[in-house]
Amino acid sequence: MSDLELAREWSDLSADVNRLVRRRLRATLTGPPMPVAQAELLRLVRTKPGIRVSEAARELRLAGNSVSTLVGQLTERGLMLREPDPRDARAALLRVTPRAAERLRHWDDRRTALYREQWERLSAEDRAALAAAVPALRRLAARLHEETRTPRGTPVEGSERT
Repeated sequence: MSDLELAREWSDLSADVNRLVRRRLRATLTGPPMPVAQAELLRLVRTKPGIRVSEAARELRLAGNSVSTLVGQLTERGLMLREPDPRDARAALLRVTPRAAERLRHWDDRRTALYREQWERLSAEDRAALAAAVPALRRLAARLHEETRTPRGTPVEGSERT
């Protein structure tokens, strides 16, 4: 199989796995599902409490006004706090609420349990192959993350004051 074919297959499989995991977990939700963009923003803010909207937009590679809209939606749902920046009153600092942190923790725990359940059903050979791939996958994720932060010198759309 060529590198291009492998890249395509890996891309398709990783998208399939992510979609299937989301569907399995959403089937057990008691409330309405959260759009992926909202969940991504919550995860980022949980990891970087006090991040500005403009910084979040750069990290997520979204327009500042798109992130502002997501912040508004999450704030209305009681999942995010938007606090004034003491250094610049025109800017806002973002934090997740305890309710959002609990929701994310619950989702993460269920996702981990689902993967563990499926992991245990794999053969020892498959588990060993996947375990051996983890360092390479970490390097791939790190490269993608770094290129997302600095996309070949092109700034991501968004205002510094949002």
